[in-house]
Amino acid sequence: MADLKMNISCFFFIQVLLLLLLSSFPPTNAQGLKVGFYDKTCPKAEAIVKKSVSDAMKNDPTIGAPLLRMFFHDCFVRGCDGSVLLELKNKKDEKNAPPNLSLRGFEVIDNVKAAVEEECPGVVSCSDVLALVARDAVVELDGLSWGVETGRRDGRVTNINEARSNLPSPLNNITSLITQFSSKGLDKKDLAVLSGGHTVGQGHCPLILNRLYNFTGKGDSDPDLDTEYAATLRKKCKPTDTTTALEMDPGSFKTFDESYFKLVSQRRGFFQSDAALLNNKETKSYVLKQMNSQGSTFSGDFGVSMVKMGRIGVLTGKAGEVRKKCRMVN
Repeated sequence: MADLKMNISCFFFIQVLLLLLLSSFPPTNAQGLKVGFYDKTCPKAEAIVKKSVSDAMKNDPTIGAPLLRMFFHDCFVRGCDGSVLLELKNKKDEKNAPPNLSLRGFEVIDNVKAAVEEECPGVVSCSDVLALVARDAVVELDGLSWGVETGRRDGRVTNINEARSNLPSPLNNITSLITQFSSKGLDKKDLAVLSGGHTVGQGHCPLILNRLYNFTGKGDSDPDLDTEYAATLRKKCKPTDTTTALEMDPGSFKTFDESYFKLVSQRRGFFQSDAALLNNKETKSYVLKQMNSQGSTFSGDFGVSMVKMGRIGVLTGKAGEVRKKCRMVN
C-alpha cells in the first residue's frame, strides 16, 4: 500500500513538472521568430522595406490599407507563410478565392522583395516581407510602430478552398467571429483590436447590400445599423451596385486612429462583423474603452495583436523555403 501511494505521488509530481516545463516554452508555432532576425544576415532589410513602402504610398496613398489587409488574409489561411502570394496556372490558388478577389498591392510586394533580393539574395522570406510591409503601412498612415518578429519561411502550397473556408467574413455574427479567431489562437480582445484595422481603407457595396435592403428577407435593413447612417449608405449603394467602394471610417479612412471604435459604438460600423462587436460583453467593453477620458489604448494594442497574429502557423528553421520570387515556389 505504501508503494502504491508513493507511485501515485510520483506520477502527479511528474505531471506537474511536465506542465511547468511546457509552460516555460513559447508556443510551438512561434519558435524561431524574433525581432531583428536579419540583423546579421541582411542588416539593411527592414530599412529597405520601409523605404519601398513609403515610396509606394507616395505614389498611391490608398494602398496602405490593402497592404495591411493582405497580411491578415495570409495569416488566416495556412498561417503566415506567404501562400496568399502564390499563383497557379489552374487559378485554384488563394488569390482567386472570392474573399481575395478585391486584394490589391501585389506589385508592391514584388517590388519590395526585388529590392531586398538585390541587397541579400535568398535571405529574406516573402512571408516576412508581408509582415514588415503591414507594419510600415500602418506607420505611414500615422499609426504607432511595433517590433516585427521575423524568421518565417515561405510555404509551397496554396489552395482556393482553404481561403474560402478560413477567412472571416464581413457578414459573420459575433459567435462565428469568436470561433474563427479562437481557432487561430486569438482571443476576444484580439478580435476587437484587429477589427480596428477597419479604421483605414474602403469597403465595397456588395458586402453591405443585405444590411441596407433585405436583412431578414422582408425588404428591411439591419436593426443594428443606425437609421441615419443606413439612409446615407443607401444613397451611395443602390440595390444592384457591384462596384462602388466607400470609406469604412468616413473622414478618417487614411489615418490609423481609434475613430473606428466611436463609429461602432454609434451603430455606424460598416460591416455586420463591425456591428457584431457590440453583441459580446468583452468586445463591447473594449470598443467603449477606446473613448474613455483616460485615452485610447488601441494604437499600442494593435501592435501586440499583430505580433500574436504573426505567429499563426509559421514555418521556421528548415521548413518551407525562402522564395526568390513571391508569386512562385523555387
